[in-house]
Amino acid sequence: QVQLVESGGGLVQPGGSLRLSCAASGNIFSINVMGWYRQAPGKERELVATITTGGSTNYADSVKGRFTISRDNAKNTVYLQMNSLKAEDTAVYYCQMEYKPVYYQIGYLPVWGQGTTVTVSP
Repeated sequence: QVQLVESGGGLVQPGGSLRLSCAASGNIFSINVMGWYRQAPGKERELVATITTGGSTNYADSVKGRFTISRDNAKNTVYLQMNSLKAEDTAVYYCQMEYKPVYYQIGYLPVWGQGTTVTVSP
């Protein structure tokens, strides 16, 4: 069984910073792309950032220059450093990974974290 455990959410003031972490555990053979999504109340879930095994990244236009995604392959962990936070960044943030299980290594399977809440408010 594979699961993702997220941490790092909380309440911060505008202009503040947070770092989110997401660690995968279980019978994992390999992990491909890692990413972060977010969903505000009453809105659709949107992609925030992705990172490949080799470290290539892409970001939503709304977070470019403020957020940084990174990964530690030895720890099967992905991070999201969030700086200069704005009120519109308030949302539940979900991490996601595509992985190959030990018992079946042909294709990748998706797995999602439980979500961590980020609230930006004065």
